Amino acid sequence: MMLDAYFARKFFWSVMLVFSIFLVLLALIDLVDELQDFPNLPFGDVLEIVLLNMPSANYEILPLVIVLATVGLYIRLARSSELVVVRATGRSALRSLAAPVGVALLLGLLSVTMLNPIVAASAKRYNDLVNSHVGGGAAIMVIASEGLWLRQGSPEGQTVIHAERASSDLTVLFDTTFIDFDPDGQPAKRIMAEAARLSKGEWMLYDAKIWDLSRGDNPEAAAERAETLRLSSALTQDRIIDTFGKPEYIPIWDLPGFIDQLDEAGFSARRYAMWFQMELARPLFMMALVMISAAFTMRHARLSNTGISVLSAVLLGFGLHYIRNFAQILGENGEIPIVLAAWAPPVASILLATGILLHMEDG
Repeated sequence: MMLDAYFARKFFWSVMLVFSIFLVLLALIDLVDELQDFPNLPFGDVLEIVLLNMPSANYEILPLVIVLATVGLYIRLARSSELVVVRATGRSALRSLAAPVGVALLLGLLSVTMLNPIVAASAKRYNDLVNSHVGGGAAIMVIASEGLWLRQGSPEGQTVIHAERASSDLTVLFDTTFIDFDPDGQPAKRIMAEAARLSKGEWMLYDAKIWDLSRGDNPEAAAERAETLRLSSALTQDRIIDTFGKPEYIPIWDLPGFIDQLDEAGFSARRYAMWFQMELARPLFMMALVMISAAFTMRHARLSNTGISVLSAVLLGFGLHYIRNFAQILGENGEIPIVLAAWAPPVASILLATGILLHMEDG
């Protein structure tokens, strides 16, 4: 038990060391990038942007941190001959891995349950803050049982858009209503259309009917029809998706309710369901990365083979990470079931690591 606690403590501090190094490096790199993107902003505002982006940036590199921390731990243990002593006591490789794997599982659970909501809140705030500095008008989207509500802003006033349905990429709205408000907040125009397609810098409306609400007389009497109608817009597909809420912007505790809300409103929630399952599988994948990395490095210190072992562990860890991301894309696109896309890579990684460890143990 004391030996397990010793290994667990050393692995934990190894993870903290690697994480701290990346935390500082990424912060400095991001600071330089933001200073170049916003040269006219005060340094305090730029620093706020960098601090808001740090949780998300470091959350994404957790798999790399786990791989490097595991490699560093077992290289140090091998060079200090501690692994030789452990092997001499009769402990197998799998038994010696119990403590680091347990720490990785605990860190994975903490990252999903506690760090994920912090990352979601800071990433959303970062996106809103950057958009406010870039300009282009405010945009707010709400999903309700009666459909989709979108607001876009400009110096000429605000426009509220309602649609009963939307395409999967949110660039085409169906059964839409556009209501323009002047800068004083008074309704100026109402437009209903069967469909509205977003292109570069404009909405293209089809089979539209226009009411001028600024007149004091009956708007219906002066209503006009148009087969096609162009309305200028500062919105883009990326901005709508960001406003709609990327899965990364929604805390994992709120994702099930958000997915149910999307389903009730008739929108596709596949991307959000995929992200939810990927987050649930994250602790298992972190365990797999520890086992894979340790399989190549928890041997006697043979300096001639150390470089090859480290390179093999890092490359295989990266390879599994990209396979996991590729499976995520397939799941989001509906090529494979969501549960299979989320859980197959970590389970397969653990089986692969177990096979390598058993092979090396026999050797």
